[in-house]
Amino acid sequence: MSRAGDVLPARGQAGRGRGGARAAIARYFARFDEGEVIRWAFRGLLIGAVGVLAMDLHDLIEARRPAVSPPADIATPVLPPAVATRDGEGGAATVDPRDQVTVDEDRLRRPIGFTLKPGGILAAEGFVDIGAAARFATEIEMRGEYVRAVLFNSSGGSLDDAIAIARQIRARGLATGVVDGAFCASSCPLMLAGGVTRSVGAKSAIGLHQFYAVGDMPVEPAQAMSDAQATTARISRHLSEMGVDPALWLHALDTPPRALYYLSMDEMRGYRLATGAGPIAAQ
Repeated sequence: MSRAGDVLPARGQAGRGRGGARAAIARYFARFDEGEVIRWAFRGLLIGAVGVLAMDLHDLIEARRPAVSPPADIATPVLPPAVATRDGEGGAATVDPRDQVTVDEDRLRRPIGFTLKPGGILAAEGFVDIGAAARFATEIEMRGEYVRAVLFNSSGGSLDDAIAIARQIRARGLATGVVDGAFCASSCPLMLAGGVTRSVGAKSAIGLHQFYAVGDMPVEPAQAMSDAQATTARISRHLSEMGVDPALWLHALDTPPRALYYLSMDEMRGYRLATGAGPIAAQ
């Protein structure tokens, strides 16, 4: 009985305590003007709305952000599918140029390397990474007196480095070539254009496609258009300076980045990308 008697007063005190707390809260809010309370409530709603809008804006920016292309050494197939390739008479080519490439694709995924072969041949194989032109300059500085021609087997890559390599080749008066079974695409034909003479094997694959920027920041459409026009002008000027018909690049402009326009031998001769009577022999 004594324990039960102890409990009942405690519950009564708890009830009075809760009632006192409610009364204290009511007295606290009673100090504020009703208009002030409404203003604070409105501010809270406004802050919440701003937060929601910020999240929506972030999602919108992410949705518009261009997909970043994976590095060439990881990524997509090195030998992309062909778009409508034409032969010298305007008919569809019957041979898929990819079937003529005999090299291991894993070798094309590595950063471009340079190997001096017998007969003054410098073999350049791999994708053109940023810094490739500096490595080429070092190689030529060490072995330049022995080199007479540069043979390419490359899936392309950095535009800046490719053009710089081509200019170094031209300054040295070297020949260039792509032998049977080799691959030269994307920015690689711009390096090939650097040769004072340019030989291409009948069973090689030479491909073009649109260039595209790789980056983390979204680009406004007007800026993207301006950049594309500037890049096209730069490539056209480079080809012209190398003695190649800039109309060659029209095939690249028509071809999506994930495909290739494979040039026929007649086209390469017509655009003066190929000038030699036959390919330089691979050693």
